Amino acid sequence: MTAQAPTVPAVSHGRLVPVTVHFDDLDALGLLHNARYPLLVERAWTELWQEHGVRFDGDWAAAGDACNAVKELRVTYEAPVTSPGTYAVHLWLERLGTTGLTYGFRFCSADGTRTYAHGSRVLVRLDAATLRPAPWSETFRAAGRELLRPAD
Repeated sequence: MTAQAPTVPAVSHGRLVPVTVHFDDLDALGLLHNARYPLLVERAWTELWQEHGVRFDGDWAAAGDACNAVKELRVTYEAPVTSPGTYAVHLWLERLGTTGLTYGFRFCSADGTRTYAHGSRVLVRLDAATLRPAPWSETFRAAGRELLRPAD
């Protein structure tokens, strides 16, 4: 008998990416440490972008769209995560500009129904040689458009 991959619930926009909270992610009070939320969100984004061929393999000159820097990070904590286990990160793009983007996220229950934290992060695509803003590739932009949150 082979194990099946877990079913990821559908969301109205963006993607829900499973993440695992381990015992050592918890602080002395038994709560997910506040610094772990952005780390787990980053791991979820890394997994999602790797599916689209965007990855950093140690060579900045070849990094392409993976050569980017954080301009801003905002996190609001809604409810504590009190145990290790499987959770999810709901990811989407709020804005996709020429050289920057803003993504939204929710750290949530595995089924996406309960939100523990939410926020946004602004990234700027950089030229590896100059570290100045550079345009996203068309391949990246096409993948990003699929993640854009619909206008209200």
